[in-house]
Amino acid sequence: MLTHHKKTAVAALAAVLLVGGATTACEGGKKDDGGKAGAAPSAAPSTGAPAAGKPAGGAGEAAPAAYLEKVKKKSEEITSLRYTMTGTAQGQPVNADVSLRVKPAVAMSMKMTTPGEDAAAEIRLVDGVMYMGSEGAWLKLDVKGANPEAAKQLDGLGAGSGNAAENPGDRAGDLLGAKDLKTVGEETIDGVKTRHVSGTVTVEQMRASLASLAPEARERQEKSVKKLEGEGITSMNMDMWIDESDHTKQVRTRAESAKGPMDMTMKFLDFNKPADIAAPPADQVLDFGAKGSGQG
Repeated sequence: MLTHHKKTAVAALAAVLLVGGATTACEGGKKDDGGKAGAAPSAAPSTGAPAAGKPAGGAGEAAPAAYLEKVKKKSEEITSLRYTMTGTAQGQPVNADVSLRVKPAVAMSMKMTTPGEDAAAEIRLVDGVMYMGSEGAWLKLDVKGANPEAAKQLDGLGAGSGNAAENPGDRAGDLLGAKDLKTVGEETIDGVKTRHVSGTVTVEQMRASLASLAPEARERQEKSVKKLEGEGITSMNMDMWIDESDHTKQVRTRAESAKGPMDMTMKFLDFNKPADIAAPPADQVLDFGAKGSGQG
């Protein structure tokens, strides 16, 4: 059971980091061809049951960009958020409930359910340490000691850090660079009225945008692009549903990678509510690998 949970956990974290890389690399970048080969075919949202989209007539091509700019501005106020993540990554099904605290210190809890298993597995990231377990039994991996580069990526999960897969503002910035950006229509998700926008983002476009960025941002986002290229991803289809408060209600990302298709939907449940994320009790933790052993 532990091995199966580990595979699911790896797939879930890979989805967080992969999608996070994509959502930052285009911010402030130049537009390029959004129709490169390699994008997954369009399909209906994989979670929830949105109503049929109402065509967006008369708004003009500038309307989608205006919605996304509002999302970016709104995201600057985010201190914590909670969302569900469902779909497939690296050939593994992913079904997770994630809580992320940005301030005063970044921390994340991801609870995963696996088909055929009664107990849910949980991953916690606290102070550069990853804990994985359930029902009072946890494995501990000091990510900072075992793999400093991976620790930088995990520390970058916070909204506002510039590498936040969960930060709706980063996703909005990514979509703004899509040449085929469009408004699909007005849809209702879980009783919430939303505006659905979509577009295709290519890795080539992401790389072309790097030259226009400040040195620090360029270095960070170049690593994100290399990660996507390493996975064999050439383009990503993105759909975003924005509510009347300029918050993102749902995001779907689809791509083809060397390890199989990625089709992830994140549904945002709340923003800026208290997120109590702490390390498990010490007497419930087994340290997995000595610090600096390279096990990361």
